[in-house]
Amino acid sequence: MAPASFQQTSNSTVCVMNASGRLGSTLVQRLLRRGYTIHATVQHHDESQLNRLCCDNTKLKIFRSDPFDYQSIIDALKGCSGLFYAFEPPQDQPAYDEHMVEVEVRAAHNVLEACAQTESIEKVIFTSSATAVVWRDDRKSMASDLDERHWSDVNLCRKFKLWHGLSKTVAEKTAWALAMDRGVNMVSLNAGLLMGGPDLSITHPYLKGAAEMYEDGVFVTVDLDFLVDAHICVFENISSHGRYLCFNHVINRHEDGLKLVQMLAYPTTPPALPQGHEQVMRIIQQRISNKKLNQLMVDFECRSQLVD
Repeated sequence: MAPASFQQTSNSTVCVMNASGRLGSTLVQRLLRRGYTIHATVQHHDESQLNRLCCDNTKLKIFRSDPFDYQSIIDALKGCSGLFYAFEPPQDQPAYDEHMVEVEVRAAHNVLEACAQTESIEKVIFTSSATAVVWRDDRKSMASDLDERHWSDVNLCRKFKLWHGLSKTVAEKTAWALAMDRGVNMVSLNAGLLMGGPDLSITHPYLKGAAEMYEDGVFVTVDLDFLVDAHICVFENISSHGRYLCFNHVINRHEDGLKLVQMLAYPTTPPALPQGHEQVMRIIQQRISNKKLNQLMVDFECRSQLVD
């Protein structure tokens, strides 16, 4: 028998917005295996994107929806009990800069407003980032670890041009304000750097300030499978609430940092090891916690073995 904390998922219809990305497409496939009916939205008229989503499945319906087109969001949400939302930069604006803050905030506002106007929506899973948590002046002096109760300082982000952190922070705060005002049941996942995939390079906006995150023990990453499981877990668990920091690895050893640098900037020839033995053996103290999510996922992991 499934734990009482998990809702029944059979015959449920949910919407996965931005389903053509790595997270969205994998989430669609996993939800289909769990018996959901899916409204999967894609922004661009690209047939190759649609083919990746197993369009022949009778429980999958594709919507060409744009987060800046309010009516297209309403159409995709019709009849859905839940929404999984992750922002995807517009194709003509791929870089995170100061302008992206306004773009991402506007998209979040449109999506949450559409959810508030859709009577069938019972829960929204909003994908945010750990960069909406870690950028604080006081993170070195805090008595406790950073967790989902903390927010990045928007003034600090703006001062050092940490556009990814600023964009994620302001967009998530906008979503929360609207959700609370409109009575939308929302849960957010503040994910670490998603590992693997063709979009992971030295230019990834999450990596701005990576050295500082590393030195402060708050540089976190997440594997795709773990991230997808976390999304389904917080959706299905009726007790989930608020924000959840989502990561399953901390970059706090020289070896970890070296592997990441090699992956990002030196795919064929790794950089030379520094000569100092103490630097090589050094382990940075972890100063960030995902305890809240890990506690929630214990029962889910056991249940998943029965479902998948």
